[in-house]
Amino acid sequence: MHTQVLIIGAGVTGLGLARDLVLRGISCIIVEQGDINSGASGRNHGLLHSGARYVSSDSEVAAECLEEADILKRLAPQCVEETGGLFVAVEGDDERFIADFPGLCQKARIPAQSLDIQEALEMEPCLSQKIIAAYRVPDATVDPFKLALQNFCEAHNHGTKLLRYHKVVGFKKAGNRLISAHLINTETGAAIFVEADQFISAAGAWCGEIARMAGADMDMLYSKGSLTVTHSRLSNRVINRLRKPADGDILVPGGTVSIFGTTSLRMDVPADVRPTVREVDHLVSEGAAMIPGMENVRYIRAYAGIRPLIRSGPDAGDRSVSRGFILVDHAEDGIDNFLTISGGKLTTYRLMAERTADRVCERLGVCKPCRTKEKPLPVDPAFEWTEPGLAPREWIKHPDHHDPLLCECEMIPASVIESVVNAFRSQGGKPSLKAIGLRTRMGKGACQGSYCGARVTSHLCDRGDLTGLEARKELRRFLQERWKGERSILWGGQLVQSELKEAIYCGLLGLEM
Repeated sequence: MHTQVLIIGAGVTGLGLARDLVLRGISCIIVEQGDINSGASGRNHGLLHSGARYVSSDSEVAAECLEEADILKRLAPQCVEETGGLFVAVEGDDERFIADFPGLCQKARIPAQSLDIQEALEMEPCLSQKIIAAYRVPDATVDPFKLALQNFCEAHNHGTKLLRYHKVVGFKKAGNRLISAHLINTETGAAIFVEADQFISAAGAWCGEIARMAGADMDMLYSKGSLTVTHSRLSNRVINRLRKPADGDILVPGGTVSIFGTTSLRMDVPADVRPTVREVDHLVSEGAAMIPGMENVRYIRAYAGIRPLIRSGPDAGDRSVSRGFILVDHAEDGIDNFLTISGGKLTTYRLMAERTADRVCERLGVCKPCRTKEKPLPVDPAFEWTEPGLAPREWIKHPDHHDPLLCECEMIPASVIESVVNAFRSQGGKPSLKAIGLRTRMGKGACQGSYCGARVTSHLCDRGDLTGLEARKELRRFLQERWKGERSILWGGQLVQSELKEAIYCGLLGLEM
């Protein structure tokens, strides 16, 4: 294979970069060791930052967040819910920080309106009666999966190819340039070599590993963050704790659920990470001070991701490391056609892609300007189904008793599954339960796959999309993925649900995990 630009990493930054480049007429191939958003882009809380969280630590990042959030609200409204946000302090919080907050917001040009305590409680009844200060800010929420998929759809429509489940294992070099990347298909073991004029690493926590393969060096830090998902939506707005960034201080509504987090735990390597019982207990305890109901609410899942942080000074803890992004030109390491883009926030992905694309265009002699700052992100109906609550609304509007519900928690009918599978095949991919779950809400409700796992598998077998042996393998992988997110929140109703799932699949169907 040959392309002008090889992008390593199919998170939202890599996919946004591909879209930016193809809109300038530059051909791309994207390589990803997992699936779309399998790293930090798919393991965050979906907060579209107003920038207020960073006014005390990094005013530049705060300003970037505010500007980019406004762009996304304008150009990708299908991916955004303009919830608004609150910053609230409770008894015992640092009163000096509380007093400084409005001035810091004003300095960063972030709107922050002081609220009367009673007004804040009326806006969000879930808040503690012990809050002592409240401010309204223009936070919002964003669907990271829909955002990534819609970016890829436009890039794909312009000829971009995505190689899923392909891992970079080395590079071929000649002088000061990379010639090709050596890839291994992690499912079949087959080797592929991709030649390119320019190589871009947007691999998140794996940027350091990719740089070392190319003969460069990056000083990376790996910070694990765990989050919990509640069974129901606890608030209408994003709620932030009014204190310096710490564990358990952000509640983000996401459709019909809420996501709460996060922790910060240093890791030695960006390995497969999972939330622990201790972390979940810690989050619940911290959250209850701001939202007392968090001690009794039902949790249906927890998950963890790795923040790819760039070391840039004395080690004073992961919370103190800048959340800004960095574009590294590895010409300084003797490699003239290799760039790394890392760090940053989901909110600033478009700006990260723009800056990287500008540098690539300089090298390729392309003079076309960035269009993603003005061109709306197109809507692809086949990948609309990541939005919580969308399938129920559509099915209720147009009920069809010949279109059975395969996932009752999220009310996903067979037609939605079929549309995703067909779109997936049109892009050259092979459907799997895990891939379907990433592109829909399948398995993400309270039952965590107890019923929809078997139903969707059977439906795919009936359609001829899976053979019997493939179906058994796919179902096991799907349930194991669901279990990873359940094991640290097993108490109350969710424990009962998990026991029922085990009885169905292990006891009745004999599917050993």
